[in-house]
Amino acid sequence: MALRIETFSNVKGGNAFFKAIGHPLAARRMPALLRRLSDGPVAVYDPYGFARALAEIYDLSGLDLAGVFVQDVGDLGTTVLGQPTQPVTGLKDSAARRILVAAFDAERLIDHIGHLIPAGAETISLDDIRIDTDMLTDRRHYLNSLNFATNLALFRDAGGQHTRLVTANYWSGYGAKAPEMWCDLMDDTGVTLAEWREALPPAGGTIVIDSAEVRRRFGLDEFTGHIFLHVLGVAGHDVVKYALDTYGDDANSLSCTHDANAWPAECYAGLPAPKEDERVVLWVQNSHPTPIPAGSVGLNVMGTTDVAWLQHEIPSFGVHALDTKSLLPTVRWPQQIEVQAGKHFVRPRYEVFAKNGRSRIAHANVERSDLSPDPRLPDMGNLMGKGYILPAPVLPAGRFRSIVMPTPMATTQETLPVKVLVYDAKGREVAAKHFGCLRRDHAKVMDVSGLMAEGTSNGDWGHMELVYDFADGGEADGWLHGLFRYEDRNSGHVAETSFGAHMFNTVLTYRGEPQSYAGRAPGLSTRLFLRLGTAPAADTLCHLIYAASTPWHAQSQTRLVLHDRTGAEVAARDVEIPCGGSLLWRTSEMFDPSELTAAGEAGYVLIRDQTCRLFGYHGLTHGETAFSLDHMFGF
Repeated sequence: MALRIETFSNVKGGNAFFKAIGHPLAARRMPALLRRLSDGPVAVYDPYGFARALAEIYDLSGLDLAGVFVQDVGDLGTTVLGQPTQPVTGLKDSAARRILVAAFDAERLIDHIGHLIPAGAETISLDDIRIDTDMLTDRRHYLNSLNFATNLALFRDAGGQHTRLVTANYWSGYGAKAPEMWCDLMDDTGVTLAEWREALPPAGGTIVIDSAEVRRRFGLDEFTGHIFLHVLGVAGHDVVKYALDTYGDDANSLSCTHDANAWPAECYAGLPAPKEDERVVLWVQNSHPTPIPAGSVGLNVMGTTDVAWLQHEIPSFGVHALDTKSLLPTVRWPQQIEVQAGKHFVRPRYEVFAKNGRSRIAHANVERSDLSPDPRLPDMGNLMGKGYILPAPVLPAGRFRSIVMPTPMATTQETLPVKVLVYDAKGREVAAKHFGCLRRDHAKVMDVSGLMAEGTSNGDWGHMELVYDFADGGEADGWLHGLFRYEDRNSGHVAETSFGAHMFNTVLTYRGEPQSYAGRAPGLSTRLFLRLGTAPAADTLCHLIYAASTPWHAQSQTRLVLHDRTGAEVAARDVEIPCGGSLLWRTSEMFDPSELTAAGEAGYVLIRDQTCRLFGYHGLTHGETAFSLDHMFGF
């Protein structure tokens, strides 16, 4: 059963209530509140409709209920906690000894019903499980989303594998005065291993949390689990973005992914099936302080309805390694797997273990259930040009295979009418290849490396763009996604990444596109974060793509600014990228050794352009034996 909680709305944004009741500190305080309520009968006053969500996260079945009371007469006639709702004016006639006000900031609500509380009854509210006041950005409005700038990250230091999380203090750039980060490291059973606070550096400074350093600092044994991040005192953004590198004691393990998306969803997709010589493990991170019951998480082949359910309970805040072959033993690449998540966990990462001993980590994506085909899209070309574009690198074809697989990413998508356009570095189209109108259950991939090598004499790298193609019919909704896989022909190492399409570099807007970092569309500027590599994966690579839905400025005016960990500028380079072209570069080639030394391992490059929106991919290199790749984040 899916949790009946509201996590994220594409209209209203993230929901702070589920974050407030599911915060690890709130979870520690909830047992005391439940003990106070155990001496019933208990009347529940539910003025905002929060009681259902509360009961999804905490077991309220043991309460001796004297009724559920509501404020809005429009809520009468419904059933909440198994009780028919009653008007709050009837509270005075109840036999309640305890009144639970299912709300935060409840003092005013309690004042309103003071004359209705039965004589001798005790009033209790969710304010009893509030986190500490000094952790709040807005102390007057507890459910302000800025009070819950939180996220989860898969975190491991075991078996010779380590994790390094890097982000920047972008909140002070929006006016935050002295932000901090509260960290709660939990093992796979949900038990806290370490808890600490870190003062954030000045605006633009970096925050680095390395599993090996954490393990040394707290004297921990090997662990596999996750880390809960809560940034305090934020401004501008309630989203905690980060780059997450997984690295090993040898070159067999090297991956990078980005933030986990802080809002648990009902379904995820874009999970690749394993090859014959692979295992694909889905890392299920329980995001709530309540167990995931057996039979609540399932996998099915994309385009089918036959779900195989995990018959294993996952503890509160626990982490479970789900081997896809245990549920779908015969499914093989290039088939795709759909994840039935029931809002129990955030966007999951998956790990691919190959027979050659190498492993890699990537992430699935949220599959939306609120979309329907947009009949206007097939006729938008005269206004929006190429419209939605999903750009991705084509790495040097002599060394890498660059493979693309379109992925259905909405439950209503029955067709995917797409094609691939291939461009060299100068923005010249060298190939166009039609996938046709794919079915939801398709298992088709395309290796575009040969198309690049055949189509240009100006190097063998560039980029591809996945775009809509209605030549063979089909419907579209703007939620175009793809999985991009890169295979090193020499070392056998593989990296993969997935993302969705946007409109780029057009002054006309459509449904909030081109997206903006802040303010209204169109977003026509770039601010991307590129973290630097650390030994042994010491070099950092970056592929910047200047995609354009309609013709835009002929050249970008891009500035690459190298910073140290305090945010101080160390060096800068100016580069130009042709419209429709791309730039593949390494920090060791762009900056002098002395400059990189001054920046340090915790330094970063800010990619800034005020004339156009660039899309970027970043990764690390372990000599010539391993590499990683994922798309970048901006702020």
